[in-house]
Amino acid sequence: MRSRGDFHTHSTASDGVLSPAALVDLAASQGVVYHALTDHDSTEGIAEARTAAGRHTGYTLIPGVEMGTDIEGAEVHMLGLYLSPEDDDLQAMLRRLRAGRVDRGYGIVEKLRAMGIMIEWERVKQIAGDASVGRPHIAQALVEAGYVPKVADAFDRWIGRNGPAYVERDKMTPAESVRCIVERGGMACLAHPADLQGLDALLAELKAAGMAAMEVYYKDYPPGTVERLRQAAERSGLLPLGGSDYHGIFGNDEPLPGDIPLPDAAIERFLEAAAHLPNRDLVR
Repeated sequence: MRSRGDFHTHSTASDGVLSPAALVDLAASQGVVYHALTDHDSTEGIAEARTAAGRHTGYTLIPGVEMGTDIEGAEVHMLGLYLSPEDDDLQAMLRRLRAGRVDRGYGIVEKLRAMGIMIEWERVKQIAGDASVGRPHIAQALVEAGYVPKVADAFDRWIGRNGPAYVERDKMTPAESVRCIVERGGMACLAHPADLQGLDALLAELKAAGMAAMEVYYKDYPPGTVERLRQAAERSGLLPLGGSDYHGIFGNDEPLPGDIPLPDAAIERFLEAAAHLPNRDLVR
């Protein structure tokens, strides 16, 4: 199903393969009208994406970010939508989070090397370029060196959360990230929550902190999972959003921007809520 909205995508400003401009062009070509750029711990791609947005009539770019946070035994990702790249306090916080990504990445490479998997940290940094360093860059180095055939295999074998080379990094708690987003005039949305344990209790905590939405129509979630999450969102009074989480690194099976079953009714509810945000005029 093709949707007019996609609120979770990545560019080369973090661990996607397309430049922000190319990502905007792809999303627009897919019929996406409401599009959020949500790079990991970075808004560095927003300026380029805004310039590209001007080429597409009827297209709306929503500035955002994806923050990694922690609870006991799991990592929780939070989307911040309608965040201002010109917010100095936000940028200081994102720089700290990106520094933690660098330290974690180096630690993962050292663990891999201790296991006899001899990729180079310098090569990982070259792959990342100016982007926020992430595990997908390490996975790409593993593919390039012939240790695994696909990026997903690197996560499954070594660098996923429970993998033997995984390394923690400094993160905020989910509630802290929600408060940070809300205090800066944005909307907080829980990303890809299907595998989180104790979801209802977590949603109650984050709703109390100011979270307004959760990702229900995500990527390749099967219909049963979508319905379970839709009901959880309804019980918790949260907007049901959706995103492709497009990176462009996972092969031909990766959904393209807008290739999600997010219905128009959910988009309209989101837009009505966003109209009351302090940062509602940040879109392009």
